[in-house]
Parts: sequence; C-alpha cells; structure tokens
Amino acid sequence: MGLNAGNAGVIRLLDIRYDPYMSYNFLIEIEGLITGSFSEVTGLESELEVESYAEGGVNGYTHTFPTRIKYPNLVLSHGLTDSNSLWDWYQAAAAGDIQLKNGTIMLLDRELLPAMWWNFKKAYPVKWVGPQFNANNSTQVAFERVELVHQGIDKPLADRGLPYLRAGVQLWR
Repeated sequence: MGLNAGNAGVIRLLDIRYDPYMSYNFLIEIEGLITGSFSEVTGLESELEVESYAEGGVNGYTHTFPTRIKYPNLVLSHGLTDSNSLWDWYQAAAAGDIQLKNGTIMLLDRELLPAMWWNFKKAYPVKWVGPQFNANNSTQVAFERVELVHQGIDKPLADRGLPYLRAGVQLWR
C-alpha cells in the first residue's frame, strides 16, 4: 500500500474532508485594515526567470540558470462604495507621494476562516480604472480596479499549519 492510499484510509477513518477551496471566499488586508469586499484579484503569480547558456562542444542540451523572480502587478477589483481609500492612495502616488504598503490576500474556508494566505510587500498603485457606465444595463454594479506594483509575494510558514488545525477541529465536532 502506497503512502497516498494509507493517508486516504486515515482520512476516511477520521472523517476529515479535503474539499477544494472556493475562489470567491477571500479577503484583502492592506496595512492591517480589511480594505473592502473585492470581487476579483488577479496577478497572484511568481515566475523564475532563467538564462540559457550553450556550452561549446556540448550539443545534446543547453544549460539553464535561474536569474531572478518576476512578479506581475496585482489587480484588485471591487464594486464602488463611499470608501475612497484606494483612490486616495493612487492619487497620492500620482502626485509623487509613494506610500509603500504591505498586504495579505486571504483565502477563506466554508466557515469564512482563513485557510491560507499570501503576503505582498512594498506595494503601491500604478494604475486606476474607474467604472464603465451603460444606461442600457441598469443592473450592473459599478466597479473600480487598481493595479499594484510590489516587491514580491510569500506564503508564510504559519499558514501551512492551518490544515492540521482544521483537521483537529473537525475531529472534535
């Protein structure tokens, strides 16, 4: 019996569920404040750039060496409300007052508790997109979008212990 089969047996015995998380359950926190109910976040990516080197006399392969990590802009979208915090942050940056902020994207479980999270560092807004108005569609929400440039994403070690904590909670139910 393989390791996965053994784990599956223990999971069934303990009645622990490992269902995938739903992508609509998330929160964004910037500098300790929950900054609103966002409808979409894109750009949660990381790519290791590489450089190729063809060694003379070696024709069977090319050496590939890592160089740096590249992160695209984070794009946060949400329905417009009376809060102007993102607009004000963008306007400050546009005026030359760059305010670097750290933040967290939290994926929530079915009970709306953090399941895992990713931290982004030293972010500031570089693009703002306002709502698109259309009088023919009276039920559409007005959205704003802000793009953040940042200096990296990490996944803290503390979030890796949550599955074990969650499994323990399930056992007590």
